[in-house]
This record gives sequence, C-alpha cells and structure tokens, in this order.
Amino acid sequence: METYKLIMPEHLNHYGYVFGGNLLKWVDEYAWIAATRDYPQCKFVTIGMDRVEFRRSIQNGAILRFSIQRTREGQSSVCYAVDVYADNIETGAEESVFATQITFVCLDGDGAKRPILA
Repeated sequence: METYKLIMPEHLNHYGYVFGGNLLKWVDEYAWIAATRDYPQCKFVTIGMDRVEFRRSIQNGAILRFSIQRTREGQSSVCYAVDVYADNIETGAEESVFATQITFVCLDGDGAKRPILA
C-alpha cells in the first residue's frame, strides 16, 4: 500500500520541523489500514515498532510518501515494513526520512489473541 501526507504548520514542533510523535502516529495509522485491508476479519492492535530513528528533518510543505509492505505473518500477528520518503527541497530527489517494522496482533471480542485465519 502507498499513501501520501502533506505537512502543514499544525504538524510542526517549536523548531519548525515535523513533530516526531506525528510521524509515528501516521506510520501506525497507515500500517493499521494496510493490515485491516489485508485481513478484514481481524481486529488489530499495535504491539511494537522495531526501531525509531528519524533520518532527516521534515519541514512545512513537504509531501511524504508512505510505502507499507507486509513482511511476515504469524498465527495471530502480522508485521509490515513502513518506509517514509520526502523530496529533498534542494535537489528534488526523493530521500528516505524514516523506516521501521511494525507488528500488529489480532484480538477477539474479549481482547485476547486470536488466530488471523480463524
């Protein structure tokens, strides 16, 4: 799955760059959407991200591209690779600004793990 986000002033921290919490929220939200579309019968919750490292600052007006790919499926969990890219304002070339693996677990109505394919 691929989606885009336009960076607006309300997404910035007091230094004028994207607030890291916003980027993490979008990564979680867009990966959850991908998982829900792949497994519509599941109620997913996030159980972890493997790494959080912001590679470069992101300024107002940037358009981010989120690339989300399923990388692993377990009995009750699924993992997605999320890569985030932004255009370099000076060169126009697209650069990686963030990447992580995010894992979701499928829950039943009582909040207990359940198999994905059940």
